[in-house]
Amino acid sequence: MRAFANLVDRLTYTRSRNAKLDLIADYLRTTPDPDRGWALAALTGALDFPAVKSSTIRTLLTERVDPVLYALSRDYVGDTAETASLLWPAPEGASPVDEPMLEPSLAEVVDLLRAMTRSSVMKELPGLLDRLDANGRYALLKFATGAMRIGVSARLARVAFAQAFDVPVDEVEEYWHGVEPPYPTLFAWAADCAEPPRTDLVPLFRPFMLAHPLEETVVSMDDYAAEWKWDGIRVQLVHVNGETRVYSRSGDDISATFPELAEALDFPVVLDGELLVRGAHQGGEEGGAASFNALQQRLGRKTVSKKMLREAPAFIRLYDVLIRDGEDLRGLGWAERREHLELLMDRLNPERFDLSRLIEAKSFEDLAAIREGARDDAIEGVMLKRRDSPYIAGRKVGLWYKWKRDPLLIDCVLMYAQRGSGKRSSFYSDFTFGCWDGDPDEGADLLPVGKAYFGFTDDELKWLDRHVRQNTVNRFGPVRETDKSLVLEVAFDSVHESKRHKSGLAMRFPRINRIRQDKPAHEADRIEALKALVRD
Repeated sequence: MRAFANLVDRLTYTRSRNAKLDLIADYLRTTPDPDRGWALAALTGALDFPAVKSSTIRTLLTERVDPVLYALSRDYVGDTAETASLLWPAPEGASPVDEPMLEPSLAEVVDLLRAMTRSSVMKELPGLLDRLDANGRYALLKFATGAMRIGVSARLARVAFAQAFDVPVDEVEEYWHGVEPPYPTLFAWAADCAEPPRTDLVPLFRPFMLAHPLEETVVSMDDYAAEWKWDGIRVQLVHVNGETRVYSRSGDDISATFPELAEALDFPVVLDGELLVRGAHQGGEEGGAASFNALQQRLGRKTVSKKMLREAPAFIRLYDVLIRDGEDLRGLGWAERREHLELLMDRLNPERFDLSRLIEAKSFEDLAAIREGARDDAIEGVMLKRRDSPYIAGRKVGLWYKWKRDPLLIDCVLMYAQRGSGKRSSFYSDFTFGCWDGDPDEGADLLPVGKAYFGFTDDELKWLDRHVRQNTVNRFGPVRETDKSLVLEVAFDSVHESKRHKSGLAMRFPRINRIRQDKPAHEADRIEALKALVRD
């Protein structure tokens, strides 16, 4: 456990990507099984201990230290695990110079955490915390709650694994979803030259090929094909040995949430597409799909009612085929794979699958004009795919580009702010903003319409943090209310009716586009302006 705690501590304070890779790779090479496997699982977010929640930690702390001291400390530190690790009192009878009790291995920690229940955790977790020093307690609580937030993504951890044992990262990605923590067969293959894990027996997830933002690049339509970028969720549908699974972009199995899709495929294939729900035709010849807001009603549900299946049936708009009838097609160019995909359509249920139509554009300028005129609520932009591009996991420059439609903009007034997490725990970085419900000169209220925590630079974050501190008019726990003086230009992709905010509206992907110090608050936009952008 001490080695893992040291790794977490060093990763927390290391900003360089290459340095993080070196730290993780060295840990994986020098740490024995199964501890290194459990550490890798923690770094990639593959563990879940249902009995240990943030509320559990808060309750334990307030039972052992003054609740006011805990609240003030948590507000200052900005992280529950760090606050708890520093405030945790020494075991009864221990002197300040005593060494912690015999530290557990990471494997022992896993066994203990798995055995805890919601009724036993309040007695058993303190005993485990008592065996650790402050660094160990911090690492344990991060490990147990799954909220690492130490600047390491799952992809970075897998790259570090590949670096540690000098194996191709694409092969690591291929095998990853076929093994379970603590990954004994994966380590045996990479470290000891054993046979690689089997991938042909169960419907496994394959990493997606991703696109780069187009930005200032201009491409030749002779080399690239264009299709719409649909505003659903990217999914992969896999059928192997009579079993079908639906995977999200991150590799999560979402088959139970969309059972009608899992039931609709009955031959060996791996398909890549956009999951959408049927909706009213919005005009134009694309149509057929509802907005993301309609799809969102089904996301994350463990059970799906018959009514929901009837009123918001899901389907997949297909982009690509990776494997068909046991033949791996990923090495073929996009144009060849497209031909294979088109030939598959007769074998697929038309209620559950359709084909993403290509955009006919003679030149890049023609495509720009077509993109500019696209306002179907389910269209997010345009995809450009090099015709000879193989299907390669991750982002490869020059092969696929995404060209999102320009965002919508509206001027809002800052209303509330809250501190962030991790590296932002010292800054007010989560901002709630609103629009006027009428004419402010006649006493209209500001109603919240959204919340954003990105879109600004580091310097702008410092400026916003200072503004919040200097213009606070009220406090509600960790939330500060500011005077209604600062206008923020907010960019967003769409707006929908929602009960989340008092305004009855919610934005899709809101972000701070510009700080409007030049604009007085009473000139910010009205709720009516935002409602006019709602599409049924």
